[in-house]
Amino acid sequence: MNSAIVSILGLLISLTVAGTGVYYWQKEKHDMESVKIYRTVTVIGAIIAVALVIKIGVLGL
Repeated sequence: MNSAIVSILGLLISLTVAGTGVYYWQKEKHDMESVKIYRTVTVIGAIIAVALVIKIGVLGL
């Protein structure tokens, strides 16, 4: 039960991080330094989300 809560909470947080990264990436698209930072944040959030989806899919909740 505790593992399921951690997995779902981690998935929600990682999707929020990725979504926020995309939002600010588009908002600051004219500042190349910001684009690098927000692109990195988006990729990290997406990687964590994909890893948790695979964990949930393979091991279940």
